[in-house]
Amino acid sequence: MRILKKILFSFLVVVAFFSIVVLLLIFNLKPDYHGTKELPNLGAEVKVYYDSYGIPHIYSENERDAFRALGYVHAQDRLWQMELLRRIATGRLSEVFGKDLLATDKLFLSLGIDEHTKVTVANLVRDSKMVQLTEAYLDGVNAFVEKGPKPVEFYLTGIESEPFTLEDVYNTIGYMAFSFAMAHKTDPLLTRMRQQLGEEYLKDLPIDSDTSTVFIKNYKRNIADSISANMMSAVEKALKILPIPQFEGSNSWVIAPEKTKEGKVIFANDPHIGFSQPAVWYEAHIVTPTFEKYGYHLGGVPFPLLGHDRNLAYGLTMFENDDIDFYFEETNPSNKTEYKTEYGWEAYETITKTIKIKDDEDVSFSFKKSRHGPLLNGIADQILEDRPVAMSWLYTKLENEVMHGLYGMVQATNIKDFREALPNIHAPGLNVMYGDARGNVAWWATAKLYKMPDSVSTKFVLDGTTGKEEPLHFLDFSENPQAINPPWNYVYSANNQPDSIAGMLYPGYYLPENRAKRIEQLLAPKNDWDQQAVSKMILDVTSPVNTEVITGVIKSIDAAQFTEQQIEMIDLVNSWKGDYPLNSVAATFYHRCAFYVLKNVFEDELGPEQFRQFMDTHLLKREIAFGVKLHDSKWWDDVTTDDLVETQREILGKSVKEAWQSLVEDFGADYKKWTWDKVHTLEHGHPIGQIDALRSFFNVGPFPVIGSREVINNMSFPYDSTGFYHVGSGPSTRRVIDFSDVENSISILPTGQSGNPFSSHYRDQAEMYINGEFRKMMMNKEEIINSSESLLVLKPKN
Repeated sequence: MRILKKILFSFLVVVAFFSIVVLLLIFNLKPDYHGTKELPNLGAEVKVYYDSYGIPHIYSENERDAFRALGYVHAQDRLWQMELLRRIATGRLSEVFGKDLLATDKLFLSLGIDEHTKVTVANLVRDSKMVQLTEAYLDGVNAFVEKGPKPVEFYLTGIESEPFTLEDVYNTIGYMAFSFAMAHKTDPLLTRMRQQLGEEYLKDLPIDSDTSTVFIKNYKRNIADSISANMMSAVEKALKILPIPQFEGSNSWVIAPEKTKEGKVIFANDPHIGFSQPAVWYEAHIVTPTFEKYGYHLGGVPFPLLGHDRNLAYGLTMFENDDIDFYFEETNPSNKTEYKTEYGWEAYETITKTIKIKDDEDVSFSFKKSRHGPLLNGIADQILEDRPVAMSWLYTKLENEVMHGLYGMVQATNIKDFREALPNIHAPGLNVMYGDARGNVAWWATAKLYKMPDSVSTKFVLDGTTGKEEPLHFLDFSENPQAINPPWNYVYSANNQPDSIAGMLYPGYYLPENRAKRIEQLLAPKNDWDQQAVSKMILDVTSPVNTEVITGVIKSIDAAQFTEQQIEMIDLVNSWKGDYPLNSVAATFYHRCAFYVLKNVFEDELGPEQFRQFMDTHLLKREIAFGVKLHDSKWWDDVTTDDLVETQREILGKSVKEAWQSLVEDFGADYKKWTWDKVHTLEHGHPIGQIDALRSFFNVGPFPVIGSREVINNMSFPYDSTGFYHVGSGPSTRRVIDFSDVENSISILPTGQSGNPFSSHYRDQAEMYINGEFRKMMMNKEEIINSSESLLVLKPKN
């Protein structure tokens, strides 16, 4: 008995010891939101009031000190996220995660973001206010890096924290710019499809601009050959395993005073970005005697990409313009170091890079560059016999003034100053949405747009040898799509096709009209909008297009081939409103049918791998509604049945039956139990949460969630054979700013303000977000002070 007691006592001592260690770890590694700290280079004391959701309200005597404080508090909550973001463009993810990220590092190094950044930073005017505020922000970040506790992820991965530099800021912006692009998913795939199948198949795809779609209307007014499928698969896979989310799409609308109840502008924005933990945006409110901004910050970037104050509000959606072109090059058969141009043979540039890999030897690799850009063939050990394909990306070809553009947007106090900042953003393409207290509403598509020769389609790999398929000239910013105070009294963007500019519909990878159609359907007839109505609209889950699709399918199938239960389901779907509450059965059946229709239409011609690539494009999203209307397309025939030519009716009937059978196998024969909550879920994944034992600690969720692909509350997911829809992207925030009561404007984040899992603000908004709730974006100083949970005072060091 004594021995047993001794063993038990020893066990309890060990448990107590480890409990104390864990408690000390939690205490030492969690963010410190109160007390007094010294900050180097600070000119005067700064007070940071944290509200009940962990959002810092920074009060400072001057802007430089405010941005130093911002850098410190941003790093305290998001240093791990900032660390990953700065590593992407410089090919340093393998240092953290090992050789599985080697292909991703190779891809991003070949893009040349890091080299472009070096040139940009070397040419900066160091005494400009933009640079001074950026360096002040970095002072604050580095003060935390030097003295603050490292986040737990640094211990788990074994990496050391290093000072942040101007290059890190620009490299993060470069990654963001590339994550907006869609051409790498689409152009080489379409070229391969044309080579394999011929033009007759391509004419039945919505490749070019659809003149029957819902356009974003412009309104101007004076203001005061052979290409490897394996190659593209490698690029796609390199991007898919990124531990940081990519930008996807977005909604925004700004309602003019003539259409609001109180006669003031109401602004709404919900950028669609891949879900992750921590969430993308970091909220911060800065106040000085001469400056105020409530902003949403990308990790490591001082100027908010979304923001508002008492004068104006701005936000972003993705323009989806085409700013990446691919070119076939021709290597000199007698000299492999040269390639053909209209002027003769020119020498390839060969670039060698070294990548450090965690727990492994360094890897050196080389790739070639032509005048157009890097050759993709050498990036992922591709087949050497493939014809060289170069990627021409506008971001790295022009002078980089993007940070100047963001700074100008933040500093602007009126529509004129705001508009003057926008031409500095040459890439990525953004729809910049604007509203102000004076009653102005506006939308500008910001990007450096260019004119191509007639009949040259940038949706395919171009001929790089003749000089005849090069851009002719750039458009002036005044020719970009835009609308300023239009007579219909609102502006909006849902990543859909803008109306014609410079005599053409500008090529891009626009999303289908579903969300745009619904936004116009709701905005146009109503003239008494208020904050409550707008916040309800931003949560809307109805698709008018999906009901049109299902009506078209039902008209085209033969009802005689279905059982009585299946007819009941078809009748249920036929009366469906196109909405996505958790208890919807019709929504589940619609999407299961949609997958089988796509699979039966495209996979026989494309094969499994190219079909999977096709399913990941915006082109596929536009094809769903477009294709149902094509009754006689060659795509309907199953090419694997040599003695039969299938019709639309046969393929649709077969697909509906297969969808039914798959749902019976998953959930049983009672179709009333096939509800949307069983198949549509959201989990916010952390890179380290991929390890099963750590999943519940780092990840947030999963939750059943309303919404779907291409509704306003755009909870998007990829189609695959599982029939379970794991939401990958959606509203990264929902913001509603009402200039009739700007201090009571509302917002929400998907999980929480902090990226530190020991913080009480790591997941405190997650259920609110799922439930469609909002919280106040506080701007009233007295209210902030009286309701603040903690006060952090930053004092000058020495």
